[in-house]
Amino acid sequence: MAEKASADEKDGKKKSLNMGLIMTIAFAVLNLAVMGGGAYLVYASTIGWHPPKVTETDLRTEEEKQAEAGRDLAPYIYTMDKFTVNLDGEPKRSIRIEVNLEMLSQNGFEEVINTRNRARTRDRIVRILNGQTFYELESIQGKLFLKNKIASEINSMLNDGVVKDVFFSDFVVQ
Repeated sequence: MAEKASADEKDGKKKSLNMGLIMTIAFAVLNLAVMGGGAYLVYASTIGWHPPKVTETDLRTEEEKQAEAGRDLAPYIYTMDKFTVNLDGEPKRSIRIEVNLEMLSQNGFEEVINTRNRARTRDRIVRILNGQTFYELESIQGKLFLKNKIASEINSMLNDGVVKDVFFSDFVVQ
């Protein structure tokens, strides 16, 4: 009986030894595969990288696509008449400003140039300018804040159109 137990122990040790050896070999093979994949990725992204080859016909078609996209996305700019408005605060000053509105679409452009909306837009801008002081407008940040305020006010009153940006082509404070 003791011999049989000792034989079973030997078989158990042999099986665990074989299993340990198999697991060690499997982990070594897995480790080598992962390291090889990592080395390939490093090689492919550094030394093995080649710039893409561009032919003249590809370049020409790409330029044509960009030209077509540029035609579709051409900015719609509406130049308003000049404003001369009194500023708030002391000493009393006035501002002469010409506002250009860049619209995202043709529909928005047409909505702004509509006679009713044009008057409403001018009125909103005059109200905004009347509420500003010279000290608020003398810095670049003040002018940028004014641009954002004008754009958000006009966007709030439009249905279809969106003002993308506001440009000042004439800005004089006296």
